[in-house]
Formats: sequence, C-alpha cells, structure tokens
Amino acid sequence: MPKDRPGQRFHGRVERDDTCDAPGCVAAGEFRAPPEAGASGADGPPRWRWLCLDHVREFNAGYNFFAGMSTDEIEAAQRPTAAWERETRAFAHSGGDAPPRWSDFADPLDAIQGRFGQVRQPDRKDGKPLSAADRRALKVLGLDADADRKALRSHYSELVRKFHPDRNGGDRGHEAALQEVITAYQQLKGAAAFA
Repeated sequence: MPKDRPGQRFHGRVERDDTCDAPGCVAAGEFRAPPEAGASGADGPPRWRWLCLDHVREFNAGYNFFAGMSTDEIEAAQRPTAAWERETRAFAHSGGDAPPRWSDFADPLDAIQGRFGQVRQPDRKDGKPLSAADRRALKVLGLDADADRKALRSHYSELVRKFHPDRNGGDRGHEAALQEVITAYQQLKGAAAFA
C-alpha cells in the first residue's frame, strides 16, 4: 500500500471494497480482527473478520487478555520474567550435534571444541596457532608447519632469487609466482607463530 504522506504511522487500516462483517453494518471493513470465539474454518483455521472503525474500536474496548484466568495465572503472566522458563529450541540442522566447520577457527583453550568431543591438535609442536591464511602461505613457500623464523627468511630469499626477473635474464614469466611468494612472506612475517 503506497503511503500518501511520508512518515505516516501505520494505523491498521487496509483499504478494501468489502463491507464490515458486523451484522447490519454497511461501512467499509478496513480493520482486521480475530474470528469470533467458536468459529471454525472449512478447511483450516477460521478467517479474519474485517470491521469498520467503529466496530473495531468496540471489539478492542471489550477485549480482555486475562479473561478466564485465575488470580495466580494473571500474576504469573505479568511477571517480568514470565517467558524465561520456556525452553529455547535449538536451530535445526541435519545430523546430530555437529562440530563447527570453520577452517580458520582458533580455540587455544579447547573451550568450544571440547564440547563436541573433538579436541583439535595444535598446528605446531610449540603450540602456537596458525590461521588458514598462515597455512596457505606456508604451502606457497613450501614450508612445513613447524618452520621457524630463520627457515622462513632463508627459504623466502631463495624463492625471490629463483623468481626475480633480474635473476632470469629479464624474463617476466615468473612475476605472478614472485608476487605470491612476497604476499605469503608478508602474511607469515606478522603471524603469531613467527613472532
């Protein structure tokens, strides 16, 4: 429904051509109200009633949420924590209680992974964590996970000499590989495992 005036608050009115469902009323039924008590639908829940402004005001004035409740039930419903006792349902997922699938997940205390019975083995013997980007960079440089800073520097220097155009008679065919090596070194140089 397009708004005639920007910033106009929604007031519940829906422009319709049907008349009010109240008996004998010929005004436009533009306000939705729940079906009458005891009403049933032919093949599902009963349909909403559409009332005019006067009849919807009359309906709202007579509506009582607490009708039929005892004093104890009313007090229980009015407590600020009334909904907290209900159990929250878990999100549905196929399979059992599956562990997270994050390849870049670092849980040094195994606080979360321990819940799933799969304690992740450390990436390095010294226990320093490696991110997915660190593992990719190690693969580019051809180093194993336990390499130290000295091995990183020496292998980086070797690869730069191998791929640099000045060492290849000006051949720029290895520039992409050289750029990958430089990017990988920059990643690992600032990684916690090589600090």
